[in-house]
Amino acid sequence: MKQFFITDCGKVRKQNEDAVGLFENRANQTLAVVADGMGGHKAGDVASEIARSYFSDQWQATDKLTSAEEAEEWLDDRIRLANQKVYRYAKENPDCQGMGTTVIAAIFLEDEISIAHIGDSRCYLLTDELKQVTEDHSLVNELVRAGEITKKEAIVHPRKNVLMKALGTDNSIAPDVFTIEWQEGNRFLICSDGLSDKLSNNELFNFLTEDLTVEEIAGNLVDRANELGGEDNITVVLVEYIKREAGDSSC
Repeated sequence: MKQFFITDCGKVRKQNEDAVGLFENRANQTLAVVADGMGGHKAGDVASEIARSYFSDQWQATDKLTSAEEAEEWLDDRIRLANQKVYRYAKENPDCQGMGTTVIAAIFLEDEISIAHIGDSRCYLLTDELKQVTEDHSLVNELVRAGEITKKEAIVHPRKNVLMKALGTDNSIAPDVFTIEWQEGNRFLICSDGLSDKLSNNELFNFLTEDLTVEEIAGNLVDRANELGGEDNITVVLVEYIKREAGDSSC
């Protein structure tokens, strides 16, 4: 795999409440994490960093996972425990009450990606087309699914940033946990809404299909989001499926 992440404060906000990382376990398997601290709440940066650090610590102490079922079980368990950590921290620290964060955690197996998701950060898979593989846990997405507003109306809806689910705001959560297949040549994007709110699917597709490195594409995506206003923090993880050569132990 070729993999890269970048996070940027944007052009408006003074503080970056996104947290991101790519981590390896004892078997050199990769876990990607993106957490977007809830804007407008106290200590969103604290919530996102607690989640990121917890996943990092847990993953680096984990042995090889051999199936998607094992990966999903690991993710479901850890995202619920991370929720408890953020929730307890907020209860014990009055300045942090009400904080929360979105989380996407993705484990890359040989031909599969197992994903745990809560909030409105997103995953996209590029094959011969671009597909959004997560469902936003947001008010406007619920309205779209109910047929009350269109996707076009959702983009400019005054309550588009209202989340129906987040990590750390309640004692228990019900994350989405699932596995998708991918193959050589595919690209996998995880991003916070600082990117997905700015770029259309067509524009994302155009960037992701460029004959550039993952580092160059990720940087160009952040630059474009900033060109379009950069009102929010912007985080991008980009992973490309490239088969390992014989004897190559790198990821």
